[in-house]
Amino acid sequence: MSAAGRDGIGDFIQPTSAGVLAAVVGFASAFTIVLQGLAAAGATPLQAASGLMALCVVKGLLGIQMGWSSRLPISIAWSTPGAALLIATGVPAGGFPAAVGGFLVAAGLIILAGLWPMFGRAVGRIPMGLASAMLAGVLFDLCLAPVRSMQALPWLTLPILLTWALMLRFARLYAVPVSVLVTFALIGWSTPLPDLAAAWPRPEMIMPVFSLETAISIGVPLFIVTMASQNIPGLAVLRGNGYHPETGPIFIVTGMGSAVAALFGGQAMNLAAITAALCAGPEAHPDPGKRYRATVAAAATYIVLGLGASYAAAFIAAAPPRLIQAVAGLALLPSLASALAGALTTETERLPVILTFTVAASGIGFFGIGPAFWGLIAGGALMLVLHRAS
Repeated sequence: MSAAGRDGIGDFIQPTSAGVLAAVVGFASAFTIVLQGLAAAGATPLQAASGLMALCVVKGLLGIQMGWSSRLPISIAWSTPGAALLIATGVPAGGFPAAVGGFLVAAGLIILAGLWPMFGRAVGRIPMGLASAMLAGVLFDLCLAPVRSMQALPWLTLPILLTWALMLRFARLYAVPVSVLVTFALIGWSTPLPDLAAAWPRPEMIMPVFSLETAISIGVPLFIVTMASQNIPGLAVLRGNGYHPETGPIFIVTGMGSAVAALFGGQAMNLAAITAALCAGPEAHPDPGKRYRATVAAAATYIVLGLGASYAAAFIAAAPPRLIQAVAGLALLPSLASALAGALTTETERLPVILTFTVAASGIGFFGIGPAFWGLIAGGALMLVLHRAS
């Protein structure tokens, strides 16, 4: 009798429910950040919806393919820190097509990391403190949004903050998704909504424009934060649960998927980090050999959720920006805390780390290149000076 024949219904229900939960939590926790990031990079509401749909559908297809072929719980996600980077960087010269060119540069670098192990190892030698400080600088201003919203819209923001705090106390995993639901309820109560029936999913292909400025200000930082804050933790989650996949094929596949999604407005894809634990851990199935089914279920759920991207984009476009920024800021607070903790672990690196954080958080760029890149350069240069001085 085959292994499949010995499976009971629970062997499918448990991983399927874990996978659906992982996808719903992952989508609800970050889709507002993705839409804001694309809009900040110059995307129209239709282009932002197309980008969100492309990310969901492509990562869903990749998740199904990788799960079935490898029999490993490899979860694919969009780059939430990458979306935050876009918000901090703003509209590049050349508008959204130039941003798409930057997305493709990042995708090419991810593929290169998979094809050329020496390049991947070189990226891995970037001090984690500097990469974490760059990410923390990018996130810092975004995480101030709940405070600013509280000043501008106190009676609408307060219920969101209270919901988030209470859910953190009693059901941490659902804190952001439930806060998103409360936000949507408040928006529906206080704001005239658009005709959602007209928001049928429509992929929109964007012809990229390439320039050195966007390659440096968007492509390189997007690649670094995707590798440092998503792929490396994602691999750690898999290894912590006893799985040791080859990294090269994963980077190649996610880089190719990122390139496809970029042509329709999506920023980058990578290994899931936080929600990956739901699919790779015992919650998905007691048998480690059957947990891949959770990632397949999550991937299929993402495809379904992606078909509603246009509705989500239309709803958010009609909402008060302060409220959307507030709930996005709450969703990013754990990432900020993790980045700050990672940045400050090594005492001898703290001055370069603080310099990186300060420059990246300043919002000031030079020569058309955003602050995230200059923060990494400034911190790296100071680290070299201090290292040679010692």
